[in-house]
Amino acid sequence: MKYNIDENEHGLDISVDNIKDKKKELLQAFQECQEGHCSCPTEEFKKLESLHVEQADDAIKIHIKSRKEVKIDKAEINRCLDYTAERIEKNTKE
Repeated sequence: MKYNIDENEHGLDISVDNIKDKKKELLQAFQECQEGHCSCPTEEFKKLESLHVEQADDAIKIHIKSRKEVKIDKAEINRCLDYTAERIEKNTKE
């Protein structure tokens, strides 16, 4: 899995590529964040106004919009994506 995070005036756009056979697990993890019970070691989900997920064959696009007057920390989202990738990798090896 590889990803790219782009900042915009409303939040972040994330492209997750090269997901191979991990698409189902990734979508489930991102859905947890959408529902407000993210397992990532960060509090950034509290800053979300919305999180929209789009899927393609071997890619997932995530659009994160922050609440007004709050900025999502790109470094924290980076850390969260690394954590999610490691968690999924570990779970699929078991």
